[in-house]
Amino acid sequence: MLSAVSGTILWNSISTPSGLQSWFADMVSAEERIFTFKWGKTETRNAEVINLRTGSFIRFRWEDEEDTKYYFELRISVNELTHDYTLEVIDFAEPGEEKDMIELWNSQFEALRRASGV
Repeated sequence: MLSAVSGTILWNSISTPSGLQSWFADMVSAEERIFTFKWGKTETRNAEVINLRTGSFIRFRWEDEEDTKYYFELRISVNELTHDYTLEVIDFAEPGEEKDMIELWNSQFEALRRASGV
């Protein structure tokens, strides 16, 4: 839960190259609906934005993913009583790799917390 951050800041953190670069990858660029993510000197992956609702969610599909039903989605929700924001991720993992994926996303979310100051 991210209570001290505005919806606009959170949305920009998950939907813009500069926002994603602050916590998700070392370098991020975008052209049209294709985002290029770089980690270190050797790993580069492209992802297409396949769906989005501004201020609510963004869904990416890795271009090198063989199965077109797989994607990852970053979704923002707000608690109407407390006005706290929650960022949820939907991602697919191979059987037996679920724990590793959860740990990876938890680590990424911690980086987001540090980057956004919450």
